[in-house]
Amino acid sequence: MREIMAGRLADGARLPPERDMAASFGVAVGTLRKALAALEERGLLERRHGSGNYIRAGQDVAGIYAFFRLEKPGGGGVPSARILDLRRTAKPAGAPEFGPGDEAQRIRRLRLLDDAPAALEEIWIDASRLPDLTPAMLEAPLYHALRRAVGLWIAAAEDRVGLGRVPEWAPADFGQGAGAPCPCVQRIGRAQDGAAVEYSLTWIDPEQAVYVQRIT
Repeated sequence: MREIMAGRLADGARLPPERDMAASFGVAVGTLRKALAALEERGLLERRHGSGNYIRAGQDVAGIYAFFRLEKPGGGGVPSARILDLRRTAKPAGAPEFGPGDEAQRIRRLRLLDDAPAALEEIWIDASRLPDLTPAMLEAPLYHALRRAVGLWIAAAEDRVGLGRVPEWAPADFGQGAGAPCPCVQRIGRAQDGAAVEYSLTWIDPEQAVYVQRIT
């Protein structure tokens, strides 16, 4: 499902034969077919008798990961995240303007690709646009969760890529130590009304991930 949502399995793409897929996942064919049936029920798959299984990825589904730009150095990688810290606090000094209030909801996360630590994120969202958050509210992809929980839709974003240093709160399983130089992405996210509501920093482990922007 994440591969579909990230756009790496395009609408209309034909999946490999079921026996080949079952072998690649290390499961029985019957187990695989149950998973495919679940995707079909969600409208993400079309199963054509005698032909195969085909992806059905509508615009809303593909858009869940529309702003996710990290991939493994060789391409692809299934994204996931682990929340490290979640709190309401004063906005960081020197940050660009993002909303009228003095406080923000701050989310620190470890981003993973295929379950391997790949990046650190510090995300600040203007507190005037959000109630207090809980980890359970953020189990889904972040932008999807905000839209579903409080109706806050990040509709546009501007990224600036530069050089930064791994923050001191980096967990032990992150591949780069605190203070190590690394690629850093600064983002300003705008809500559906055009107002800037999000400021974030992403520190990338260059051995595990690259920032990719495709123009089509």
